[in-house]
Amino acid sequence: MIFDTHAHYDDEAFDADREELLASLADNGIGNVVNVAASMRGCHATLELTERYAFVYGALGVHPDDADGLTEADMDYIEQQAAQSSKIVAIGEIGLDYYYPADATYPKTGKDAQKYWFERQIELARQVKLPIMIHSREAAKDTEDILRQTHASDVGGIIHCYSYSKECAKFYLDNGFYIGVGGVVTFKNGRKLKETVEYVPLDRIVLETDSPYLAPVPNRGKRNSSLNLPLVADEIAALKNVTREEVIETTTANAKRLLNIER
Repeated sequence: MIFDTHAHYDDEAFDADREELLASLADNGIGNVVNVAASMRGCHATLELTERYAFVYGALGVHPDDADGLTEADMDYIEQQAAQSSKIVAIGEIGLDYYYPADATYPKTGKDAQKYWFERQIELARQVKLPIMIHSREAAKDTEDILRQTHASDVGGIIHCYSYSKECAKFYLDNGFYIGVGGVVTFKNGRKLKETVEYVPLDRIVLETDSPYLAPVPNRGKRNSSLNLPLVADEIAALKNVTREEVIETTTANAKRLLNIER
């Protein structure tokens, strides 16, 4: 059974058919999903999903784009919920995103605030003894610097939606992190990720969708869901010259090992 380590089923894109879609996953080979929060509102919604669906686990945290306005009370809430619920398996998604210029109309948190709350949430993860789900875009050096300074290798985690070079991947591997691979690996312009997948050992890769975003070819541009993960597994299998079954079996074992999930 496939393990989707990163999805956003609390997103409004699923409002019309969320229950039906989630109910269909098991019959289509999807065994587990981690619903990953991106905001405080997402934290509340993620907790609700983990309570409703036995196969859905959760990650609590705040995405860098939504970090502006965070408070210590928010951190206390996340810490309390993560400590109380066995269904919360990670802190995330947290990190840095420098993709949009400061004057963009897209809501954006300044770099200093992003760095502060990234470090603060790594500290929180250490307090609750959970791995982290890292979001890093156009911020390779600052991300690595913060992970070093905070000794984040102690908590471990996943570099989600990996977008850097295979050379950068060595840093994450050397520090015990897993590489999250999703639909981008099927894109024609995904050459850099394909090279990384060829380089990274299969036992350090986990599957993810980032649903509802980044659907793989031939569904690129459409709403993504865990149902598309066989397409990602097939691409990884081709790149590494192994079977789809080996990709699924190994990446699922990787996810369960990292997230301390037995079933």
